[in-house]
Amino acid sequence: MPEVIFPGPEGRLQGRYQPAGKPRPPVAIVLHPHPQAGGTMNNPITLALYQMFVKRGFATLRFNFRGVGRSEGVFDNGVGELSDAASALDWLQAINPESSGTWVAGYSFGAWIGMQLLMRRPEVKGFISIAPPANLYDFGFLAPCPSSGVIVAGTHDEVVTEPAVQKLVDKLKTQKHITIDYEKIEGANHHFAHEMDEMMGTVETYLDRRLMSGK
Repeated sequence: MPEVIFPGPEGRLQGRYQPAGKPRPPVAIVLHPHPQAGGTMNNPITLALYQMFVKRGFATLRFNFRGVGRSEGVFDNGVGELSDAASALDWLQAINPESSGTWVAGYSFGAWIGMQLLMRRPEVKGFISIAPPANLYDFGFLAPCPSSGVIVAGTHDEVVTEPAVQKLVDKLKTQKHITIDYEKIEGANHHFAHEMDEMMGTVETYLDRRLMSGK
């Protein structure tokens, strides 16, 4: 997983990129949790999502938002971080111009940014949102949500209240032409400290099903 440096809106952004070993691969971008809570591209859940896509032959990128690691700039309360994600996806698509599909995955703050990115990029085929902070940020921009995906929450999450995530899911499920899967991991906290394998197994099963169906 070689390190890459690519241009962002406020200077260079640092990432890890794994090319695919086949032509016209699908591409995936993985977004890390809140920079001011210690979130980086090396967060265990971010890394696990990255490895999941790599294992399935995706050209996969994870990167540090502005001000994290060797990425230039300073934290911008989500506005600049969304621009960072858009720049990262531009870079990823530019080196995979024949891509067969685009996926976006994010954890916590990264899930919020990822779902905003969906709204900007109609080519996104699917999304994975782990513990989206529905009680902390406004998700009203998902009107309508442009693609199908899976949302995962822990029932004992001390940061993101599960009922708030359920409310978001219920709202999204009323929309036509997309399918939102919702997986609750019993007993899991925000970091899925003891349920990491169960959580990732749930996400892998979902992704494999989508890839098998070709939708």
